[in-house]
Amino acid sequence: MADRVIVVVGAGIVGLAVAREIGRRRPGARVVVLEKEDRVAVHQTGHNSGVVHAGIYYQPGSLKAVLCARGRAMLRDYCAERELPYEECGKLVIAVDDEEMARLDALEARAGHNAVPGLRRVDAAGIRDIEPFAEGIAALYSPHTAITDFRGVAEAFAADIVAAGGEVRTSCAVDRIIRTASGVEIAVGEQVLAADRVVLCAGLQADSVAVLAGGDAGPRIVPFRGEYMDVVPQKRELVRGLVYPVPDPRYPFLGVHFTRRVSGAVEVGPNAVLAFAREGYRRTRFVPRDMAKTLAWPGFRRLVRQHWRTGLGEMYGSVSIAAYMRKAQRYIPAIGSADVVRAGAGVRAQALDADGTLVDDFRIDRLGPVTAVRNAPSPAATSSLAIAEYVVDVIDGKGEHALS
Repeated sequence: MADRVIVVVGAGIVGLAVAREIGRRRPGARVVVLEKEDRVAVHQTGHNSGVVHAGIYYQPGSLKAVLCARGRAMLRDYCAERELPYEECGKLVIAVDDEEMARLDALEARAGHNAVPGLRRVDAAGIRDIEPFAEGIAALYSPHTAITDFRGVAEAFAADIVAAGGEVRTSCAVDRIIRTASGVEIAVGEQVLAADRVVLCAGLQADSVAVLAGGDAGPRIVPFRGEYMDVVPQKRELVRGLVYPVPDPRYPFLGVHFTRRVSGAVEVGPNAVLAFAREGYRRTRFVPRDMAKTLAWPGFRRLVRQHWRTGLGEMYGSVSIAAYMRKAQRYIPAIGSADVVRAGAGVRAQALDADGTLVDDFRIDRLGPVTAVRNAPSPAATSSLAIAEYVVDVIDGKGEHALS
């Protein structure tokens, strides 16, 4: 017998992909997506840089590595089918000094384990062949790293859900989630919706919504704002594709980099500074309740003790364009602080364990009839269709899944 109702909480790209996949697998089910904002893809999806990752960075065998590889191929095919923009502009990950070479070697080995398509190593001359204005002593080149419009992809997923008979309800903030003998009751204001199964894909509110459903307090979401600069039109042609630094393996962030957008614009960023609100897209936004939750979490205090110097450096770069661009100019010296203007910002929902560990891999919890996506940072947008397959398999109890 078909499920009476399956509810997905959250209309970002992951939640919409999951709802779409449920509709595909269970055509008799009634699928309802609940979103607190007045439209889909408002938060992380709507502030995404648009990069479709090829799998260079991720621990071999991790969910990120496996689902990124499958998700990239699925997304490429979906964009072609729906005539959405998808451009394989390629990515260079550049080492600029001898200290970074060991990290580049390790990254190359990891990318090899992940079978990143077409990946090759290039020297200084090879860097200039690909990006004439870039500098470095060696780099990894990923020709199949691409760019797209993830907001447009999310909107297409929403259209698919509705076309299949499902619903996407906006301006519906979930107040209560109560597990009952027959399923789950979800309260949105005075309205109560009875469901057989619920999937939580709440992004920046992932921990709070999971707690509503009876889940653990951890991992706690700690919001990090990623700020971008726009390269002025006169200098945009100095960047052909994507130019990245070798990331610091201590952190899940990839460092300030140059990103060409499908619109033709070129961005520099993002940095990673603590946001004083879950939805703190502006430096001036401060929500006491959100900050209290962050400060009260023991993992945050341990993180600060270990990495306060790095945090201060990121904050300095946030207020000083010159300091921000000094990092970026190591890779493209011809674009400096006079060649950029402040642009938008995104907020990364970074999950943090109680011991101060920044959660790197995707994390999914099963709470009886409720499945909670507790951590889905980059490359979640790239992997969204594959994450959806995985989550629906978890709901159906198929295979062995590394649930936390």
